Amino acid sequence: MNINPHNFHKTLNIKGKIYSFDGVMIMGILNVTPDSFFDGGKYESEEAIISRIHKMVSEGADIIDVGGQSTRPGAPYIEEDEELARVIPAILKIKEIYPDILISIDTFRARIAESAIKSGAHIVNDVSCGSLDLKMIETVAGLNVPYIAMHSRGNAQNMSQLNDYKNITKEVLQFFAYKIKELNQAGINDIIVDPGFGFAKNVSQNYELLRNIEYLHLLDKPVLVGISRKSMIYKTLGISADCATNGTSVLNTYSVLHGANILRVHDVQEAKQVVGLCKNF
Repeated sequence: MNINPHNFHKTLNIKGKIYSFDGVMIMGILNVTPDSFFDGGKYESEEAIISRIHKMVSEGADIIDVGGQSTRPGAPYIEEDEELARVIPAILKIKEIYPDILISIDTFRARIAESAIKSGAHIVNDVSCGSLDLKMIETVAGLNVPYIAMHSRGNAQNMSQLNDYKNITKEVLQFFAYKIKELNQAGINDIIVDPGFGFAKNVSQNYELLRNIEYLHLLDKPVLVGISRKSMIYKTLGISADCATNGTSVLNTYSVLHGANILRVHDVQEAKQVVGLCKNF
């Protein structure tokens, strides 16, 4: 089946402003955590956070994704107050320095999402799609903001054992078809879908899903691809996450050429170059 993603016109309403995905948006990652798989502990001080914000915006980030709870496999969960103490100052600092930049809050907790939006964030990015906090969907609906719905199974402690699929592409599509209906019924209409590379999926399953990424456009929603420096790259190449910049760019190129609307990345400049070159195809 040949799907042309450009036949699907996707928009988002963010606080009354309509964003059209005629191009590809770059989401820069700001992990204010001590234990994220690649950059844990790098951006805990205010000085380091400000430097990171400046770098991402100067390199062309459209969205800054702020996360205070690591979601890597095996990561321990922190208390909500600790997560708030990490993310809210970062969001307030971004708003102070760059009031026009879009901000997403990377959390699976409704209380964190609500506090972040009230502090100036625009988008809720939930790796659990509402499964880890049953108040999340009604909270996002009440906030009237876009919602990034990611496919996963289980939680950080057990997701690696929950990767039994008969047809991963079909099952991910079915998951989103059900979730989009659920979200619409709750009052959430501005939805971004994220296939969740690395979440309850092994390396071969990640590549199968990536090869079939165009099928996600049947959902008629913007598609986010987050593969930056993940194990599907560095395990395949036998390198470390620190050395996975090239591999990330290769897979981001494939994603853009097959219709990705948002790239979630650690390396904004490299992603921006990928998008710039892909415009010629």
